[in-house]
Amino acid sequence: MKYVPTFIIALIFATILYAGIQRSTGIVGRTQKNGVGCTCHNPVNDNSVLVQITGPDTLVKGGSAEYQVTLSGGPAVLGGFNVASYLGTLNPVDASTQLMTSELTHTSPKSFSGGSVSWTFSFTANNSVYTDTIYSASNSVNGDGINSSLDKWNFGQKFVVHVIDEPSSVENEKGNLSNFILNQNYPNPFNPTTTISWQSKIDAHQTLKVFDALGNEVATLVDEYKSSGNYSEQFTLSKEQLSSGTYFYQLKVGNYVESKKMILMK
Repeated sequence: MKYVPTFIIALIFATILYAGIQRSTGIVGRTQKNGVGCTCHNPVNDNSVLVQITGPDTLVKGGSAEYQVTLSGGPAVLGGFNVASYLGTLNPVDASTQLMTSELTHTSPKSFSGGSVSWTFSFTANNSVYTDTIYSASNSVNGDGINSSLDKWNFGQKFVVHVIDEPSSVENEKGNLSNFILNQNYPNPFNPTTTISWQSKIDAHQTLKVFDALGNEVATLVDEYKSSGNYSEQFTLSKEQLSSGTYFYQLKVGNYVESKKMILMK
């Protein structure tokens, strides 16, 4: 009976493991956290390809939020991605995304629509005060099934998430302790008007702003000093007629910052 040397068995096992990480239905280990990019398609990244993560840049410790990675540029037929975090926990939110060795990737190449393609995922911060980073890389391919220089990829800009203490126990004039509260807009999804309400237990300068999925400011609903209390503002589609999709509204009161997602559906 012939025996297979141990190092050959180890090599076979490593090859199988690597094949599992780098299979056709997704790939991880390609971001600037621990990789060199989507070099299986093209050895050099292409700056004409835009990879962008959007979502809240501030979370309370142990908090979670949904984020989106959007790809545009390149051949723009099919796209794939890889997202990794420094310390936080990533999870998929739908069947187009999967978790592999604590990182996220696509389950299969996704078709472009309107010049871009995107994936949504969840990020949960550790239960401590720190600064986290979400890394990304994505490739735009022509869909011919051949890895070649015709395919393009790029790294996304590192997305920094500031993880803060729970900004809830603030003493008001009556000596009571209460939470800041930013409520979910209603209705959601909405068209053309939705109401955003919140509660502040301190007198402070307050801002309430709306951003699109790319992080561009769409509207400033509040930018003034307000006393402690309960407030609400309506957000109505502007004359520019925003397109359907995901938007974020962000409240800032002193050191308190919170963001929530809302959906415009026409």
